[in-house]
Amino acid sequence: MTARGVGDTRRLLRRGELSAVEHTTAVLEAARERDTLDAYVAVAGEEALRAAGRAAARIRELGADAWHTLPLLGVTVSVKDLLQTRDLPTGRGSLLPNDRPREDTPAVARLRAAGAVVVGKTATSEYGWSASTVSRVAPPTRNPYDPRLTAGGSSGGAAAAVATGLCDGALGTDGSGSIRIPAAFCGVVGYKPSLGRIPYVPNSADRLAHQGPLARTVADAALLGRVMAGPHPGDPDSGLGSLDAPRTGRVLRIGWIEYEGTTDEVRRVTEQARLALRAQGHLVEDVEVRCARLYPALVDLLAASEAAGARPEDDEWADPGRLEVVRHGRTLGGADVIRAEEVRQGLRATLRTVMDRYDVLAMATVPVEPFAADAVGPPWAADPRDLRWLAWAPASYPFNMTGQPALSLPAGLTRSGLPVGLQLVGPVGGDDLVLGLAGRLESDLGTPVPHSARVLEPAAAR
Repeated sequence: MTARGVGDTRRLLRRGELSAVEHTTAVLEAARERDTLDAYVAVAGEEALRAAGRAAARIRELGADAWHTLPLLGVTVSVKDLLQTRDLPTGRGSLLPNDRPREDTPAVARLRAAGAVVVGKTATSEYGWSASTVSRVAPPTRNPYDPRLTAGGSSGGAAAAVATGLCDGALGTDGSGSIRIPAAFCGVVGYKPSLGRIPYVPNSADRLAHQGPLARTVADAALLGRVMAGPHPGDPDSGLGSLDAPRTGRVLRIGWIEYEGTTDEVRRVTEQARLALRAQGHLVEDVEVRCARLYPALVDLLAASEAAGARPEDDEWADPGRLEVVRHGRTLGGADVIRAEEVRQGLRATLRTVMDRYDVLAMATVPVEPFAADAVGPPWAADPRDLRWLAWAPASYPFNMTGQPALSLPAGLTRSGLPVGLQLVGPVGGDDLVLGLAGRLESDLGTPVPHSARVLEPAAAR
């Protein structure tokens, strides 16, 4: 395992059992030579080695004190190819040109400022439009547990890279589940923070997109999230606090949601997590959250946003699936978008009431198992012309619409050896509550670690 995760790498560096330069060199070589799942679209070079050299020098000078002010010193991270970086090209998963400035987004800048070494850009679908990682610029990103299947998306490259040890942690984006879905499919942790906790620049007018980490452990994800958090003038939503009173205590009221279409295997695996929560003393009860026309409203919000930034003369270069979404967006008027926003407001009000009764919601992150690597969804949702390209993931997009924090952690494996994720959702601003519960549950579940032989063997056999 080349990259062992944020916490383990920090410990090895602190003990002098590993040098930052050796570690970075090994990760870069592995990303270039052993990326059999097509997780990366660009791998760093001299800039990363120079950063590692600076980290090594600081560690020699200060020893363990070096991490007091630079908590990610010498740790390797990847960045999703939707996000701008100063030293690596950003293609955004598209054949279309990217005219955004070649400079670090705030989250990337904060990772570097904390001592992290950026080792590459990970694959995405075009502009992150789908919850798989299929594009016209690179092969599909494949699942570490079975390369015939998808890694999920659109942060599939990030999840596959973390799962196979090609970086210690990753920065992804999540507009409708794009961090949590691939985390669930690849057996890693994916954390979508509350809206605005990590600034998104330039931010999206649909107010669905979030940035957040993917990592091997909850503690790793929490540290990466803390480093990137905080207000930024380029994102008017950043730094917003919670309207909810802080919730403390180790015994929590947990609302358990099961979505229609949950497979027997996903139910079997997540049921073990429900039992573990009860064993910890939490009060777990079933809850149903209803909101009429929620998926059509999501489709209209996403399609209007995509159409607003799409020029007709670029259509021939666009991803065919995303182009179907754009075409739908061009049929929408202002009244359609307002009606979609009214549905969103209704969902926010409904979930605010639900969160008055429960501290945390829990559910399967994705109710289905991974599908074919080159598809955008399971067979019934694989044709973008039907506009059902996200309908198979009903547990993810509601919490983009409300801005609530949501985290997926590995819950176990199906009988066929595929990972299943458990999603924990808190009130807006309740990120620490979610992270704390996830950390305690992670230790009790005894879930398979991403660097097990079960992960590496299929990739090596490809």
